[in-house]
Amino acid sequence: MARYRESVCKLCRREGIKLFLKGDRCYSDKCAFERRDYAPGEHGHRRQKYTDYGVQLREKQKLKRIYGLLERQFRGYFARADRMRGITGTNLLLLLERRLDNMVFRLGFASSRNEARQLVMHNHFTVNGKKVNIPSYLVEVGDVIEVREKSREIARIKEALETVVRRGIPSWLELDKENFRGVVKALPAREDLTMPVQEHLVVELYSK
Repeated sequence: MARYRESVCKLCRREGIKLFLKGDRCYSDKCAFERRDYAPGEHGHRRQKYTDYGVQLREKQKLKRIYGLLERQFRGYFARADRMRGITGTNLLLLLERRLDNMVFRLGFASSRNEARQLVMHNHFTVNGKKVNIPSYLVEVGDVIEVREKSREIARIKEALETVVRRGIPSWLELDKENFRGVVKALPAREDLTMPVQEHLVVELYSK
Protein backbone atom coordinates (compact mmCIF):
# COMPACT_ATOMS: atom_id res chain seq x y z
CA MET A 1 0.00 0.00 0.00
CA ALA A 2 1.38 3.41 -0.97
CA ARG A 3 1.96 5.87 1.84
CA TYR A 4 3.62 9.20 2.54
CA ARG A 5 7.16 8.61 3.84
CA GLU A 6 8.58 12.14 4.11
CA SER A 7 8.63 14.48 7.11
CA VAL A 8 5.05 15.07 8.27
CA CYS A 9 6.09 18.31 9.98
CA LYS A 10 6.52 19.81 6.50
CA LEU A 11 2.84 19.13 5.86
CA CYS A 12 1.80 21.27 8.82
CA ARG A 13 4.12 24.05 7.69
CA ARG A 14 2.79 23.86 4.13
CA GLU A 15 -0.83 24.17 5.30
CA GLY A 16 0.05 26.92 7.78
CA ILE A 17 -1.68 25.16 10.66
CA LYS A 18 -0.97 22.43 13.18
CA LEU A 19 -2.40 19.13 11.93
CA PHE A 20 -1.21 17.16 14.99
CA LEU A 21 0.37 14.42 12.88
CA LYS A 22 3.11 13.44 15.38
CA GLY A 23 1.11 12.89 18.53
CA ASP A 24 2.58 14.21 21.79
CA ARG A 25 5.46 15.93 20.01
CA CYS A 26 2.95 18.41 18.53
CA TYR A 27 2.07 19.56 22.07
CA SER A 28 5.70 20.15 23.07
CA ASP A 29 8.24 22.87 22.32
CA LYS A 30 9.91 20.42 19.90
CA CYS A 31 7.09 20.93 17.41
CA ALA A 32 8.60 22.04 14.09
CA PHE A 33 5.62 24.27 13.33
CA GLU A 34 6.19 26.22 16.56
CA ARG A 35 9.82 26.81 15.64
CA ARG A 36 9.30 27.50 11.91
CA ASP A 37 5.74 28.60 11.22
CA TYR A 38 6.36 29.31 7.55
CA ALA A 39 6.12 27.12 4.46
CA PRO A 40 9.00 24.71 3.78
CA GLY A 41 11.43 25.24 0.94
CA GLU A 42 13.70 27.99 -0.32
CA HIS A 43 10.86 30.48 -0.79
CA GLY A 44 8.88 29.54 2.31
CA HIS A 45 9.26 33.00 3.84
CA ARG A 46 7.54 34.66 0.91
CA ARG A 47 3.99 35.86 1.32
CA GLN A 48 1.54 33.47 -0.31
CA LYS A 49 -1.19 34.77 -2.63
CA TYR A 50 -3.70 32.13 -3.71
CA THR A 51 -6.25 32.13 -6.51
CA ASP A 52 -9.73 30.71 -5.82
CA TYR A 53 -8.50 27.37 -7.13
CA GLY A 54 -5.44 27.56 -4.89
CA VAL A 55 -7.60 28.15 -1.79
CA GLN A 56 -9.78 25.14 -2.69
CA LEU A 57 -6.72 22.98 -3.34
CA ARG A 58 -5.12 23.88 -0.02
CA GLU A 59 -8.35 23.00 1.81
CA LYS A 60 -8.51 19.62 0.09
CA GLN A 61 -4.85 18.92 0.84
CA LYS A 62 -5.37 19.87 4.48
CA LEU A 63 -8.28 17.44 4.89
CA LYS A 64 -6.40 14.65 3.12
CA ARG A 65 -3.40 15.11 5.36
CA ILE A 66 -5.38 15.25 8.60
CA TYR A 67 -6.70 11.75 7.89
CA GLY A 68 -3.51 10.49 6.24
CA LEU A 69 -5.01 9.63 2.84
CA LEU A 70 -3.59 9.67 -0.65
CA GLU A 71 -5.43 11.22 -3.60
CA ARG A 72 -7.01 8.05 -4.97
CA GLN A 73 -8.40 7.04 -1.59
CA PHE A 74 -9.71 10.54 -0.95
CA ARG A 75 -11.44 10.72 -4.33
CA GLY A 76 -13.15 7.42 -3.54
CA TYR A 77 -14.56 8.84 -0.31
CA PHE A 78 -15.73 11.96 -2.12
CA ALA A 79 -17.49 9.91 -4.83
CA ARG A 80 -19.26 7.88 -2.15
CA ALA A 81 -20.24 11.01 -0.19
CA ASP A 82 -21.61 12.56 -3.39
CA ARG A 83 -23.91 9.56 -3.94
CA MET A 84 -25.31 9.71 -0.41
CA ARG A 85 -28.32 11.76 0.62
CA GLY A 86 -27.68 15.02 2.40
CA ILE A 87 -24.87 17.58 2.20
CA THR A 88 -21.88 16.17 0.32
CA GLY A 89 -19.26 17.95 2.44
CA THR A 90 -20.78 16.74 5.72
CA ASN A 91 -21.14 13.22 4.31
CA LEU A 92 -17.45 13.27 3.40
CA LEU A 93 -16.38 14.27 6.92
CA LEU A 94 -18.60 11.58 8.48
CA LEU A 95 -17.16 8.88 6.23
CA LEU A 96 -13.62 9.90 7.19
CA GLU A 97 -14.54 9.98 10.88
CA ARG A 98 -15.97 6.46 10.68
CA ARG A 99 -12.63 4.95 9.62
CA LEU A 100 -11.36 2.45 12.18
CA ASP A 101 -7.90 4.05 12.42
CA ASN A 102 -9.53 7.41 13.17
CA MET A 103 -11.76 5.86 15.85
CA VAL A 104 -8.75 4.19 17.47
CA PHE A 105 -7.04 7.59 17.58
CA ARG A 106 -10.15 9.40 18.86
CA LEU A 107 -10.57 6.85 21.67
CA GLY A 108 -6.99 7.42 22.79
CA PHE A 109 -5.47 4.03 21.94
CA ALA A 110 -2.89 5.79 19.74
CA SER A 111 -1.24 9.21 19.88
CA SER A 112 -1.72 9.93 16.15
CA ARG A 113 -3.72 8.59 13.21
CA ASN A 114 -0.51 7.23 11.63
CA GLU A 115 0.23 5.26 14.78
CA ALA A 116 -3.40 4.08 14.93
CA ARG A 117 -3.18 2.86 11.33
CA GLN A 118 -0.07 0.85 12.10
CA LEU A 119 -1.59 -0.71 15.24
CA VAL A 120 -4.75 -1.69 13.36
CA MET A 121 -2.75 -3.30 10.54
CA HIS A 122 -0.76 -5.29 13.09
CA ASN A 123 -3.91 -7.00 14.38
CA HIS A 124 -4.12 -5.32 17.78
CA PHE A 125 -7.85 -4.50 17.69
CA THR A 126 -11.23 -6.20 17.45
CA VAL A 127 -14.59 -4.78 16.43
CA ASN A 128 -17.56 -6.49 18.08
CA GLY A 129 -15.26 -9.33 19.13
CA LYS A 130 -13.88 -9.98 15.63
CA LYS A 131 -10.33 -9.17 14.59
CA VAL A 132 -10.16 -6.32 12.07
CA ASN A 133 -6.87 -5.21 10.50
CA ILE A 134 -8.20 -2.87 7.82
CA PRO A 135 -7.65 0.82 8.75
CA SER A 136 -10.38 1.98 6.33
CA TYR A 137 -13.03 -0.28 7.90
CA LEU A 138 -16.13 1.88 8.53
CA VAL A 139 -17.56 1.49 12.02
CA GLU A 140 -21.27 1.75 12.80
CA VAL A 141 -23.21 3.13 15.76
CA GLY A 142 -23.08 0.60 18.59
CA ASP A 143 -19.81 -1.02 17.50
CA VAL A 144 -17.41 -2.00 20.28
CA ILE A 145 -13.73 -1.38 19.54
CA GLU A 146 -11.40 -3.26 21.85
CA VAL A 147 -7.67 -3.86 22.24
CA ARG A 148 -6.95 -7.57 21.97
CA GLU A 149 -6.04 -9.29 25.23
CA LYS A 150 -2.47 -10.07 24.19
CA SER A 151 -1.90 -6.48 23.00
CA ARG A 152 -2.84 -4.67 26.22
CA GLU A 153 0.74 -4.55 27.48
CA ILE A 154 2.06 -2.71 24.43
CA ALA A 155 3.81 0.41 25.71
CA ARG A 156 2.58 2.67 22.90
CA ILE A 157 -1.06 1.89 23.64
CA LYS A 158 -0.66 2.34 27.41
CA GLU A 159 1.24 5.63 26.99
CA ALA A 160 -1.41 6.95 24.59
CA LEU A 161 -4.18 6.16 27.07
CA GLU A 162 -2.32 7.99 29.82
CA THR A 163 -2.10 11.18 27.77
CA VAL A 164 -5.54 11.10 26.11
CA VAL A 165 -6.86 13.60 28.68
CA ARG A 166 -4.88 16.29 26.87
CA ARG A 167 -7.11 16.16 23.80
CA GLY A 168 -10.20 14.58 25.38
CA ILE A 169 -12.67 11.95 24.19
CA PRO A 170 -15.42 13.13 21.81
CA SER A 171 -18.97 13.07 23.17
CA TRP A 172 -20.11 10.52 20.58
CA LEU A 173 -17.62 7.93 21.88
CA GLU A 174 -17.37 6.18 25.23
CA LEU A 175 -14.05 4.89 26.59
CA ASP A 176 -13.67 2.17 29.20
CA LYS A 177 -10.03 2.74 30.03
CA GLU A 178 -9.71 -0.14 32.49
CA ASN A 179 -10.93 -2.71 29.97
CA PHE A 180 -9.26 -1.17 26.89
CA ARG A 181 -12.64 -0.84 25.21
CA GLY A 182 -14.51 1.90 23.39
CA VAL A 183 -18.09 2.16 22.14
CA VAL A 184 -19.43 4.23 19.25
CA LYS A 185 -22.50 5.82 20.90
CA ALA A 186 -23.48 7.91 17.86
CA LEU A 187 -22.12 9.51 14.74
CA PRO A 188 -20.97 13.12 15.17
CA ALA A 189 -22.97 16.08 13.92
CA ARG A 190 -21.09 18.65 11.83
CA GLU A 191 -20.88 21.07 14.76
CA ASP A 192 -19.13 18.36 16.82
CA LEU A 193 -16.20 18.29 14.40
CA THR A 194 -14.03 21.22 15.40
CA MET A 195 -11.28 20.74 12.81
CA PRO A 196 -10.42 23.96 10.94
CA VAL A 197 -11.76 22.67 7.62
CA GLN A 198 -14.12 24.30 5.13
CA GLU A 199 -15.42 21.19 3.40
CA HIS A 200 -17.58 23.16 0.96
CA LEU A 201 -14.38 24.31 -0.75
CA VAL A 202 -13.41 20.66 -1.32
CA VAL A 203 -16.84 20.02 -2.87
CA GLU A 204 -16.42 23.05 -5.13
CA LEU A 205 -12.98 21.82 -6.23
CA TYR A 206 -14.18 18.34 -7.20
CA SER A 207 -17.39 19.65 -8.78
CA LYS A 208 -15.57 21.61 -11.51
